Amino acid sequence: MAKKEIKAALIYSFATKKTSTAAKLIKDNLKELTLKEIDAESINANDLEAFDLLIVGAATWFDGELPTFWDEQIPALEDINLKGKRVALFGIGNQVDYPEHFGDSIGLLADVFTSTGAAIIGPTSTEGYTFEDSKSVKNNQFVGLMLDFENQHNLNESRIKSWCNQIKKEV
Repeated sequence: MAKKEIKAALIYSFATKKTSTAAKLIKDNLKELTLKEIDAESINANDLEAFDLLIVGAATWFDGELPTFWDEQIPALEDINLKGKRVALFGIGNQVDYPEHFGDSIGLLADVFTSTGAAIIGPTSTEGYTFEDSKSVKNNQFVGLMLDFENQHNLNESRIKSWCNQIKKEV
């Protein structure tokens, strides 16, 4: 498959170990796309309008919270127009220690990006996970890719590969 002429960005915090590890594997599995890597901690929300596809990663902090740098971006994100753009979300969570907030971050981001007119792509099954509740579950599936480095690290690579194949089909 030749590289698609899609302007795509891979957005995550460069300072986070697990999210960065996942982002590297995602980039390796999406070689067909030319991805511009953007550090979420220094993002300019208005720059996102230039892309056709945003692949956005975030860990869930504490009791279902977004990392501070994402929280700070919400007002700016809510003011941009992403109508016609596609957003694929990947998140990091811990289903054992935080079963009542597992992976909430990508659910929170999905709500924000949807409010901008963007279409969320890349939903995944909740099968194989054990948790009580998650804001990232809509219509009985995750709004994106959910990874649990603490409890299911051995499944990350296969989940990423499968999700990336799905994203290729959806773009």
